[in-house]
Amino acid sequence: MNQTLPLTDKLYRYLINTGLREHPALTALREETASNRMAKMQIAPEQGQLLMFLAQLAGVRRYVEVGVFTGYSSLAMALTIPDDGEILACDMSLEFTTIARRHWQAAGVEQKITLHLRPGVITLQEQLDQGRAGYYDMMFIDADKRVYPEYYELALQLVRPGGLIVLDNMFLGGRVADATFEGETPGVDVIRQLNATLQQDSRVDYCLLPLGDGMTLLRKR
Repeated sequence: MNQTLPLTDKLYRYLINTGLREHPALTALREETASNRMAKMQIAPEQGQLLMFLAQLAGVRRYVEVGVFTGYSSLAMALTIPDDGEILACDMSLEFTTIARRHWQAAGVEQKITLHLRPGVITLQEQLDQGRAGYYDMMFIDADKRVYPEYYELALQLVRPGGLIVLDNMFLGGRVADATFEGETPGVDVIRQLNATLQQDSRVDYCLLPLGDGMTLLRKR
């Protein structure tokens, strides 16, 4: 079996130094977040670059994000989509999204982003109730793992045919492949089952990448 090359610290530094085109606004946000007590919640910069690349390929104008944290992924997308594009951002934390707002404003993209501070399921269902089924081009899900199946089903309704759905943390630090976590950690059981479901889901094209903590790319058929 051909296995992905392990990313040693030396090789990862090489990746960052030679494989990354990072806007200065993103670098500033990433460096500030590095000192935050919850810094591990931020996506890796190469993941942000992939999101931007996918958005450019798919011509994304309308984007949904569930799980904002300090705003790296939403900032990356705001810098990528057209000036008349729109981002619906869902989170629960005023503390972390206050940092996000400051960086959105500094980058001059805050007008593209509408932030809702309440459970994402409520915001997404509200979008459907307002007739926005098939309205969005792309959705990124990086929030409470226990709610991923519900987010996914809502995403399938909100994203247009041919649109993209991306899910983060699908490896959960390797715990999904560790039988010792069977039944002990609800989030692990949920993601393990969701991984199995997505592999067989005929409603989407499917690709699970060993990027960051495991990143699933889906194209709605």
